[in-house]
Amino acid sequence: MTETKKTAGATAKKTTAAKKAAPAKSATAKTAPAATKVANAKLSGATYATGKRKDSVARVYLMPGKGQITVNETVMTAYFRRPVLQMIIAQPFAVTKRDGAYDVVAMVSGGGLSGQAGALKHGISKALEKAEPELRAALKAAGFLTRDSRVVERKHYGFRKARRSTQFSKR
Repeated sequence: MTETKKTAGATAKKTTAAKKAAPAKSATAKTAPAATKVANAKLSGATYATGKRKDSVARVYLMPGKGQITVNETVMTAYFRRPVLQMIIAQPFAVTKRDGAYDVVAMVSGGGLSGQAGALKHGISKALEKAEPELRAALKAAGFLTRDSRVVERKHYGFRKARRSTQFSKR
């Protein structure tokens, strides 16, 4: 019986230690939301749109400016180093003849660089349409307002990949 009392006393000490540690966690939890990124005050007047391609999602803020494009808080040319991807992102501005008229602040996530560039193009096109509704005809004719919904097919049971089966062996 003395052993059970000792273990009960030890657990009581552990619970009081856990209770003392709990307020320290809640203090850090209170500071955590302040550390998360919230839309900037300068973005409050911007036109917002969401672009998607494959598994990538781009949140795009469009505002009048000098044509600077920022992706995940870095310059577009540093984030998308391939010229082809930079060209894809600039296409909506070229089609609507709005080169250098708008600044773009975007947050992209998911997928690879190609999918993220396509999602950014889709988001910029939707934001341009919201900002200037008369541009819809040009953007629609170029096919920039249509979401490319192709996604990688899932792997199926009994297959090596989505549709690739195991190699047949006669013997």
